Amino acid sequence: MMEVPPQNPSPGPGQFVDVAKLGTQFQEIARILNSHFLDKQEIIRLLVISAIAGEHMVLVGPPGTAKSALIRMFAKLVNASYFEYLLTRFTEPNELFGPVDIRAFREGQYTRRTEKMIPEAEIVFLDEIFKSNSAILNSLLAVINERRYSNGPDIMEVPLISLYAASNEAPNDENLSAMFDRFLLRVLSKNLDSYHFHELLNRGVANEVRRMSGDSSGIRPVISAADLRHLHANFGKYMSFPEDFMAKYKGLIFQIRSEGITVSDRRAVKLLTLFAAAAIFDGRKQVNDSDFFILRHMWNNLDQAELLEEIVNPIVDGYYREHPDERRFIGPQASLEDLLSELALIRELLTSGGELSDIQLFSQLKNLNEIKAALSAMNQETAGRMVREVDQLLESVFASSKFGA
Repeated sequence: MMEVPPQNPSPGPGQFVDVAKLGTQFQEIARILNSHFLDKQEIIRLLVISAIAGEHMVLVGPPGTAKSALIRMFAKLVNASYFEYLLTRFTEPNELFGPVDIRAFREGQYTRRTEKMIPEAEIVFLDEIFKSNSAILNSLLAVINERRYSNGPDIMEVPLISLYAASNEAPNDENLSAMFDRFLLRVLSKNLDSYHFHELLNRGVANEVRRMSGDSSGIRPVISAADLRHLHANFGKYMSFPEDFMAKYKGLIFQIRSEGITVSDRRAVKLLTLFAAAAIFDGRKQVNDSDFFILRHMWNNLDQAELLEEIVNPIVDGYYREHPDERRFIGPQASLEDLLSELALIRELLTSGGELSDIQLFSQLKNLNEIKAALSAMNQETAGRMVREVDQLLESVFASSKFGA
C-alpha cells in the first residue's frame, strides 16, 4: 500500500468517521438532485465529490444547460453558509468581499465588513467567473489556494469548503490560466439529446410549478458543513492506495502527458484526494479502478475532453465488466423505481414505430444492457420479472428488420 501524507491535521483521540453512513448521506444528495435534473448523473456525482475532497469545480457549457440550477440546489442540500454572485468585468471587490468599514476608515484603517460575503462563506458559487476583471481574480486566488483573505492588516482564515463556478465557455486567454488552473475538476454541461426530450419537458414543467408556487418540499439539508469539516480533519485515513492502483495511475498520467495534455506534478498529487473522495461517496474505505473516471474531467481545453475519454474509459469499463454488480446507472445505487422509469422510456422509444439511426439504436441497446445488469444485482421479485421483460425487448429489437439480415 502507498500512503500519501495527510494535508489536514491528524484526528484527535476518540474521533471517528462512519464512512458507510456518510456515503448514504452523499448518495441521498445525489438521489434528490437526480430526481430534479435529467441525465446529469456524473455532474451530480462530481459536485458531491468536490465537496468531500474540499476541492473546486467549474461547469462549462452553453446557457440553459442547468449549470446554475444544479449548483444552487446542491447548496441547499448542504447546511452551510452560502454566497452566490454573477460576475462581470465591472464587478467591484466590495460586491464579493464586503463594503469598506467606514467607521474603521475614519480611524485610519482600511478594512472591509465581510459578514455574509465570500470571506465568511463555506460554499461559494460564482457564475460567469471568467468574465471578471483581474482585480477580482487576483483577490480570489488567495482565497481559493490558501483559504485566507487579507482584510487590511489582518489575515482572515476563510472557512471555504468548495468554490463552484460556471461559464458558457472555457477560457482561452492566458491571463485567465491561473484561475482556471485552480479548478481541479472541469466538467462539461451539455444540452440533452432527443432520447430524453420528453422527460425533460415533464421534469421542467414540474420544476417550474415548484418554483412559481414556492414549494421547496424535499429540499432540506442532508449533510452539514460541520460533518464535512470533520471528514476533512480525518481524511488522512483514506489517503492510502493499493500498489496496483498506483501503477495504473502512473501509466494513465504518462499516457495522458504523451498526448500533449499537461498534468503538473501538483495536480497529479491532488487528484489522489479526488479518488479517495469518490470512494467515500460510494461508502468505500478503499479506492478501485472505477474511480479513475475522475480523469475524464481534467482537460485544459475542450478538444482534450474526448481524448481523455478514449484513454480512461477502457480502464473504467473493464472494472465494471469484472464487477457488474457495481455498475453505476442513474446515479449511485439506483433505485428500482429509477430503473423501471428509464426502462419505460426506452421501451416507448423502441416500440413507437419511429425511425432510429444505427447510433441511436445501439445507444439504447447499451442502455438496456446496463439496466439489465443493475436489475440482476437486485435480489427482488419485481427486479427479476423486469429482467425477463428486458430480455424480451432485446429479442424483439434483434428480430427486427434492421438486424434480420
